[in-house]
Amino acid sequence: MPYTENYYKSNDGLNLYYRKYDGDKARMPLVCLSGLTRNSGDFSDFSDHFSGERVIYTLDYRGRGKSDYDPDFENYNPQTYLGDIMSFLHAEGIEKAVFVGTSLGGLLTMGLAGLVPQYVAGAVINDVGPEVDSSGGERIAGYVGKDVRFPSIEAATAAQKTQYQSAYPDLDDEGWRKTTEVGLIWDGKAENFRPNYDLGLGEALQAQISGDDPIDLWPFFEAMKSVPVLAIRGALSDVLSAEVFQKMQDLNPHMTSVTLENRGHTPLLNEPIALNHLTRFLKNV
Repeated sequence: MPYTENYYKSNDGLNLYYRKYDGDKARMPLVCLSGLTRNSGDFSDFSDHFSGERVIYTLDYRGRGKSDYDPDFENYNPQTYLGDIMSFLHAEGIEKAVFVGTSLGGLLTMGLAGLVPQYVAGAVINDVGPEVDSSGGERIAGYVGKDVRFPSIEAATAAQKTQYQSAYPDLDDEGWRKTTEVGLIWDGKAENFRPNYDLGLGEALQAQISGDDPIDLWPFFEAMKSVPVLAIRGALSDVLSAEVFQKMQDLNPHMTSVTLENRGHTPLLNEPIALNHLTRFLKNV
């Protein structure tokens, strides 16, 4: 499904990118929020599947994809991202939406539900919860901001498969290539492929890890009790533990919960089982 490429201004003057897929404007729009180092391209298959039914927006946070990089890495933080999302909603005139959040995007969705609940008509939370398992958190902190280069997409795909095989044991070659391409960009000066985000994210993440005590996110999660929620967990996830996922279900028994086999962090949201559950969930939102 074709999409249009658009930009809006952040409060501090950055040009921030988003894709817009057309659909039935009478239905609640979807706003898709990606993981920490990822971008709008991660929702390509998802949007192809659901576009036409409703309008879909997929955003590049500042410092990712086609959005401007921030000259101050300290601005790479959840509070700033939430402000950017609000600027986007105002620019598009969106008064209410269903938010689809993968990893960091899920945490931001919880933040929106707690801070500006009037904008949240429903939520899909993909492989994240109010507590991040230490093994997954340490793994992510270990690679974010590393200036890894590849001479070709083929070489990058092979490296990705070696590194993340345990999270996607049944992913086919096409799937590996697609997810790899989204995460890289061609560096014409160096004549190689590099990560498709500002490496300053690594400095920002380390500063946040070593900073003040983390915010308790459970109240933000509980704020979603008043809206439909679909929570998805990869059975092999090292970020969302089975124990935390169960606690989420205990606190919100009306939440629809799905565990995907053969998926770690994070499910791609193009798996047939995931699409079936998403279709049923979105019919009622």
